[in-house]
Amino acid sequence: MAPQTHYIWPHSVPSRAQSSFQNGHRFKWPSFQNGLNTMKRIALFLATNIAVLVVISILISVLGLGRIADANGIDYWSLLGMSAVIGFTGAIISLLISKPMAKWQTGAHVITEPANAEERWLLQSVEQLSARAGIRTPEVAIYEGEPNAFATGAFKNSALVAVSTGLLQTMNQEEVEAVLAHEVAHVANGDMVTMTLIQGVVNTFVVFLSRIVGYVVDKQINKDGNGQGVGYMVTSLIAQIVFGVLASMIVAWFSRHREFRADAGAANYMGQPNSMISALATLGRVDPGELPKSIQAMGISDRPGFMALFSTHPPIEERIAALRNHTG
Repeated sequence: MAPQTHYIWPHSVPSRAQSSFQNGHRFKWPSFQNGLNTMKRIALFLATNIAVLVVISILISVLGLGRIADANGIDYWSLLGMSAVIGFTGAIISLLISKPMAKWQTGAHVITEPANAEERWLLQSVEQLSARAGIRTPEVAIYEGEPNAFATGAFKNSALVAVSTGLLQTMNQEEVEAVLAHEVAHVANGDMVTMTLIQGVVNTFVVFLSRIVGYVVDKQINKDGNGQGVGYMVTSLIAQIVFGVLASMIVAWFSRHREFRADAGAANYMGQPNSMISALATLGRVDPGELPKSIQAMGISDRPGFMALFSTHPPIEERIAALRNHTG
């Protein structure tokens, strides 16, 4: 999520981007290995999300709140209510702890007192962009890693915007500013809350539908039972995994469409689209750094590859085309 050309800081200070290119440094990883890493991250994310749902489901059952049927069959309203509690609890907790978790997972260093010209410029840029967006200035952080950036936080006025050292080394000042504008747009648009609500809704239906499937299968196995025997437990767990994978595709689809809006917001804050287009073009020439799956949707870029249905970001080419069409 960013554009290029110029220095990241004043000319009197040597640019890390300049020295990086002078040394011929490029961020290129084998595409096959990237594919394997993507699959591992997706598998871990799915496993974590499903595990959270399972744990909450077990807790609900232990508390005696997990009954979904009686002699008359399934109580759909009770099931829907229980599903909503299970579905939204994990999503809301994830949102509330997103900022401290992101700091911990990336090792991000929050800039409180600028130590150099670069940090001072980053703070000033985010402050100016935030004023244009009408939000309180988020915390600004730098973390070690390949080119990427992200925004996170439960509330618009207490968010975090972070950029990687790799991004600062790869892009010029104008491009970095466009990346910051993109992340500020995520915050101003309330994307963290939006994605939490979407995740909560799809989680609710994952639990709801998986329990219905489990009940139907259990009743077929034991017609005299209450539909909540061993067949119900095993089948609902398997169905929850399958529906969870499909739900992740839905959430990723919403995330991809949200990126176009953040790109347009960045162009608006910058006063022109060229900086954002330039930043995206630069990202297209390097391999973006991997972010923890929990905050990947708020990053500036990822590589869809053959797992495009699970990608949180559209292809770079489509994003550039959308910016050009939007302004042209």
